[in-house]
Amino acid sequence: MKEKIILIGGGGHCRACIDVIEQEGRFTIAGIVDVPEKKEHNALGYSVIGSDADLARLIKTFPNVLITLGQIKSPMRRMELYNDLMKMGAHFPVIQSPLAYVSPRSQIAEGTIVMHHAMINAGARVGRNCIINSKALIEHDAVIEDHCHISTGAIVNGGVKIGRGSFFGSNAVCKEYIEIGDNSLIGCGAIIVKNISKIP
Repeated sequence: MKEKIILIGGGGHCRACIDVIEQEGRFTIAGIVDVPEKKEHNALGYSVIGSDADLARLIKTFPNVLITLGQIKSPMRRMELYNDLMKMGAHFPVIQSPLAYVSPRSQIAEGTIVMHHAMINAGARVGRNCIINSKALIEHDAVIEDHCHISTGAIVNGGVKIGRGSFFGSNAVCKEYIEIGDNSLIGCGAIIVKNISKIP
């Protein structure tokens, strides 16, 4: 029998995550946690079963969770949720699309989702609670620290280090062995050729 998982956040990113979870086939989705005003809503047929106030109770029954709240402008809400859920005893499985390629010589930490047609090559390390979105490429020996979102079609070349809480936009490209500081916001289509501490 498949284990059950609950999803935290019921917007557009949640719908994309549902598709990956269904395709992977390891978990049954027990329901979605969202804001109280969305109590009567559902996402792709999965009901909202509670709000943040219900998390401690829900995790006693459904300890497996995935944070499906998106991340563009700021990682703070995803980080807060992760820390709160950790204190409640939640488990954070790695979710990986069967359409993605993840090298067995790479490392992916808990709570991260690797979405359709993403590629993570040998020696790469991806931290906790990250989004590696559709068609993103994480090349050899790159390091993606905790709570990052590598967006659709982004290219992170070999040996690059992306700091904690950063957003790396759609179709952005980073030259090899560049370092990008914590909480950086890299816009879509950006070409990064030198070290940066933070995009203004």
